[in-house]
Amino acid sequence: MSDLTPSSPPVEGPLPPYAARLNPPQREAVLTTEGPVLMLAGAGTGKTAALTARLAHLVATRRAWPSQILCVTFTNKAAREMRERVAGHLGVASEGIPWLGTFHSICAKMLRRHAELVGLEQNYTIIDTDDQLRLLKQLIRENDLDEKRWPARQLAALIDRWKNRGLNPGDLDANENEAFANGRGQAMYRLYQDRLKALNACDFGDLMLHVLNIFRKHTDVLEDYQQRFKYILVDEYQDTNAVQYLWLRLLAQSHKNICVVGDDDQSIYSWRGAEVANILRFEKDFPGTHVVRLEQNYRSTPHILGAASGLIRANSQRHEKTLWTEANGGDKVKVIGVWDAPEEARRVGEAIERLEGEGADLNQIAILVRAQYQTREFEDRFIQIGINYRIIGGFRFYERAEIRDALAYLRVIAQPQDDLAFERIYNQPKRGLGAKTLEKMHQHARRTGMPLAAASLDLADSDELPARASNTIGGLLRQFLAWREAAEDMTPADLLRLVLDESGYNDMLANDRSAESAGRAENLSELARAMEDYETLGDFLEHVALVMDTDGRDDEETVTIMTIHAAKGLEFDNVFCVGWEEGVFPSQRAIDEGGLASLEEERRLAYVAITRAKRRCTILHAANRRIYGQWTSSIPSRFIEELPEEHIDQETTLTGGASLWRANWSENEDPFAHVARDRPERAQTRGPGWQRAIATGYETKQQRVREPGRSAASFAAKPRSDIAIGAMVSHDKFGIGCVTDQEGNKLEIEFEEYGTKRVIDSFVKVVG
Repeated sequence: MSDLTPSSPPVEGPLPPYAARLNPPQREAVLTTEGPVLMLAGAGTGKTAALTARLAHLVATRRAWPSQILCVTFTNKAAREMRERVAGHLGVASEGIPWLGTFHSICAKMLRRHAELVGLEQNYTIIDTDDQLRLLKQLIRENDLDEKRWPARQLAALIDRWKNRGLNPGDLDANENEAFANGRGQAMYRLYQDRLKALNACDFGDLMLHVLNIFRKHTDVLEDYQQRFKYILVDEYQDTNAVQYLWLRLLAQSHKNICVVGDDDQSIYSWRGAEVANILRFEKDFPGTHVVRLEQNYRSTPHILGAASGLIRANSQRHEKTLWTEANGGDKVKVIGVWDAPEEARRVGEAIERLEGEGADLNQIAILVRAQYQTREFEDRFIQIGINYRIIGGFRFYERAEIRDALAYLRVIAQPQDDLAFERIYNQPKRGLGAKTLEKMHQHARRTGMPLAAASLDLADSDELPARASNTIGGLLRQFLAWREAAEDMTPADLLRLVLDESGYNDMLANDRSAESAGRAENLSELARAMEDYETLGDFLEHVALVMDTDGRDDEETVTIMTIHAAKGLEFDNVFCVGWEEGVFPSQRAIDEGGLASLEEERRLAYVAITRAKRRCTILHAANRRIYGQWTSSIPSRFIEELPEEHIDQETTLTGGASLWRANWSENEDPFAHVARDRPERAQTRGPGWQRAIATGYETKQQRVREPGRSAASFAAKPRSDIAIGAMVSHDKFGIGCVTDQEGNKLEIEFEEYGTKRVIDSFVKVVG
């Protein structure tokens, strides 16, 4: 590295290759090395190329050692890409830039050097989310709090929010303190931090907060880093939160050579603590800031850029930018109104089939949704017509944990012998049935050849399990009997709603105050909505089984389905933006609760969605959509009205549905019933049909699980021939006893220490 030392002045002469290939604004951002620089980089304008060229320029012109440059990114992927590009520019090993990395990786490195200043040792442990939740649960129990009312996930989310804002326990005001357990938020936060220090550990949020605290309390340490870093570069500055902002401001106060790159129009992560105000006030924080606007787009057509730029101008809090491109032509942004969500999926499927027929690469096609529950319609449609797809940023709809749980309940109702399904939900939601109980259930099922549920009932009718576990299992199986009987007279969708309510699953989600719980509830509502299309539970379960068995090979082309948040930073030739209706996008929560700031973030999200498209962008909105199981008439999103007319091609006809409704509706007819009747392709999703599962029941003490053509006794294990009344036997738990009565495989035994117990004969050995 001796040839890269800053011992000689900057080299004058022809531009180096990394700068010569840039456009004028990019080059300006690279060559303006001194003082604060704000690089406003619109979507697709080559910000990474400019940022890495700037870093390379600082080193190549010997303005600083590589170790004197701090370059901060948000993801390891971005850091890795920058390292590779800079190494290519300079012809040096990428490891030669020691302070290039994510916020948290850099702070972890700093904290290792100064851990003792916050009460830690250098070999501290960084705990993951599971460890954090386990620790918080311990603290909640130790402090006599009801975890159902005050779940650990809620406290974890609050602590994360406080740390993202740079708040220590002593910094919380009265409102923050009241956010948990009626005024115990501060105390629980302090206890948590003390416990972490006792464990010589910290969580992810501590990495930045601890370093910020060190900088605030130990000026000598701060001054050392201020002098060390002659230049600071920050990527995606619009996504910084409060603690990151405060950390950067402190580090930049000495040389003030800080260059931040970002786009306030793409600030979409406020729910993670990001504050768009950080980039909006940068010029006030650093007087004399040199502002460079990157506006030449290398991704999209003029119509796509025109539509996106026109839309985002409706936001009041932003830096003005006008994206342009040297490319010519291209299709206008297509806006299509459809009758309902199934029609939306059908139209998108037909469009993709046409593109595929024209030779389009499926890997270059994306469907962008506002919420995860919207993917279900497209998954079902693509399964039906044979389009390969993948879900990015989440599971396929039927693979999500809450959906698998709900399906497991339904499978046990339809087929009591489904051991795998029963094992999944016997303790979900939590019923106090632990691993030991499950092992006993499995042991008895193996010994007797009984299904797991039937074996569980057999155990519950004995003293083999603690009384609480026996009562819980008996109550659960009585619920299954009631649900099985109810299934005879209820639609599958209503049955699911009943099960989710009576099983306690809905209450579990309601009590879970984490950010994910609302989405899980939405997914279950969408599952119930999907079941409306099926007459029998068997038909629906067969459909799901077929859907789950359609994974494509990794080497096959696939359409990408993802949320708009997950799509940021990506690009596709063809993009379908779906569900652009009021209440879906913008979301109802943003409309009702967030005020102007939330609506402007939703608009930025719409801007991000449109600018993912390189060649074609299609926006769809439905006149009717089922939300939480109820048909709702929808109006187009306000964002559609804000698109400039000269850049859009609007199709306002409601394909098929509206005319059918007007022609067929009467006072006595469900206005939506004709949709299934008059669209035969809708019925195809039901598959060939199953023989409906006939109700079977778990019954009381003297009876066993039944199924058609099989007697109750056939499920019961045969009594052992080597045990008779009066025999002496031993039991692992109760010890030695004498058999006093026998009923099938159930024994009544008088034990020497435990008195009379009812046990199952397979759990005892004959002695003497």
